[in-house]
Amino acid sequence: MSDKVYRASTTAPVNIAVVKYWGKRDAKLNLPTNSSLSVTLSQADLRTLTTASCSASFPASEGDSLLLNGEPSDISGARTQACLRELRSRRAALEAADSSLPKLSTYPLRLVSENNFPTAAGLASSAAGFAALVRAIANLYELPASPSELSLIARQGSGSACRSLFGGYVAWRMGDKADGTDSMADQVAEASHWPDMRALILVVSAAKKGVSSSSGMQQTVATSGLFRERITTVVPENMAIMEKAIAEKDFEKFAEVTMRDSNSFHATCADTYPPIFYMNDVSRAAIRAVEAINEKAGRTVAAYTFDAGPNAVIYYQEKDTEAVVGTFYHVLQGADIGGWKSADIKGLKPTISLDENVAGLLKGGVSRVIMTGVGEGPVKTDEFLVAEDGTPAKR
Repeated sequence: MSDKVYRASTTAPVNIAVVKYWGKRDAKLNLPTNSSLSVTLSQADLRTLTTASCSASFPASEGDSLLLNGEPSDISGARTQACLRELRSRRAALEAADSSLPKLSTYPLRLVSENNFPTAAGLASSAAGFAALVRAIANLYELPASPSELSLIARQGSGSACRSLFGGYVAWRMGDKADGTDSMADQVAEASHWPDMRALILVVSAAKKGVSSSSGMQQTVATSGLFRERITTVVPENMAIMEKAIAEKDFEKFAEVTMRDSNSFHATCADTYPPIFYMNDVSRAAIRAVEAINEKAGRTVAAYTFDAGPNAVIYYQEKDTEAVVGTFYHVLQGADIGGWKSADIKGLKPTISLDENVAGLLKGGVSRVIMTGVGEGPVKTDEFLVAEDGTPAKR
């Protein structure tokens, strides 16, 4: 028996949807009630790094394991198991076709993963996490699968993870087959098509959210009347307008759909019985700030969007950094907030002043910022979190 340890490492990005996924038509297969579209964010700022390793020398009695941010993590859940099962069966098919291949599908997996941002803080950590997990194991197993094929697997782990297998601007097509074989992601445009898209994230609370996305969305599906209108009319229209806006690099249109779709999503949450509130007073102050910035600029230069949590993600174009980032920086600079990039904020003037109530809420409620922009999909790396002997690498 060889004690060789096979390893593969990849990084995967966070994505923030501009047309939101909310609601499952099949909870077991993680099939959505509507299509969605997202922007992949730069991994220089937000990424998950995952090393997948396996060896005949790993004790079978230990089974598969995952170390997440240095802590053992439970992978016995149905979603993770579905991903592992599918990846293993694809590897086993390769081994059956070529007897010279090592039987990696039969070895226990040791997975080690690290985020460079707080997990479960409403920053789409599960999307980057499952995308990295699936991509790393696919690399380890040398699977010939395309990113779209892998997105089918990642989707079973975390719906939005299927969009993190691509860079740039990405759609998750809901599909209509009962078995989910057509519910997958594809790239609408590469990052290089519209490279000056930027995002300023206001982290309002890094605490774990009160109602998890999974339970929240199923309550909405079951009880909200507005939700039915959203999935039949609102989202299909938003998808069409958004794809055209991205193709034409029309920020005004991109921004309007982004804000309207976020509002529509949160309206269905409020229309859920009992209602679900993910946004708070600080979130609403960020909306007012964006409205004030756009009004003073005389055109739409900023677009807010909120996922299932209070953090604001504000999209803008690089040329409008002063109007957007400058405004927030000057409101927040007195507070002890990390995340500002000194090269980007140097010399920014406070061209726009905000209402003092809005400014006060932001100053008291934003704990940090993340300055980022559109970025690439998963990247294979030689940075390993598992040493050659199969133990977690010393870092």
